[in-house]
Amino acid sequence: MVNGKAALTREDFCDGLGDCLPACPTGAITFEMREAPAYDEKAVEEAKGIPMAVAKGPGGFTSKDGALAQWPVQIRLIPTKAPYYDGKGLLIAADCAAYASGSFHDMFMKGRTTVIGCPKLDPVDYTEKLAAIISSNDITDVTVVGMEVPCCSGLTKAAESAVKMSGKNIPIKKVTLSSRGGVL
Repeated sequence: MVNGKAALTREDFCDGLGDCLPACPTGAITFEMREAPAYDEKAVEEAKGIPMAVAKGPGGFTSKDGALAQWPVQIRLIPTKAPYYDGKGLLIAADCAAYASGSFHDMFMKGRTTVIGCPKLDPVDYTEKLAAIISSNDITDVTVVGMEVPCCSGLTKAAESAVKMSGKNIPIKKVTLSSRGGVL
């Protein structure tokens, strides 16, 4: 605050959108019409402590940490046969698990093909699709990550049934996260 007004500490943090104006409860934020430096995303990310190294993934998408190996990730949308499955583990995760755990990418996604779904919200049984993925590709292991809520047990059951249906003898690991993101 400078003279009762909010002061921008770094002009390159402002994108000029103005969403902060209606949210200011004291009216301390106003627009000043003048020439300002361009918004600098790199400076903002560096100030937040987020590394700007990016990796290009298949299909041209960008991932800051390179953990996502393919796109799409939704079980309903992902193909049953693709080269990105071969020689890797399959991570079957509840939609909300990645939001609960800040270290989800590092703990579970690196080196794995990731598929996500929600047995409560999606109107399908994943078993047949997962069985087709497992039987059609050279998958080394399966990890299921769900939350500590009853609906996530459907994801684990589908994964276990899918491994059996595939006829393959591959290890399956089950991980349950608390609502705060810790492994139970």
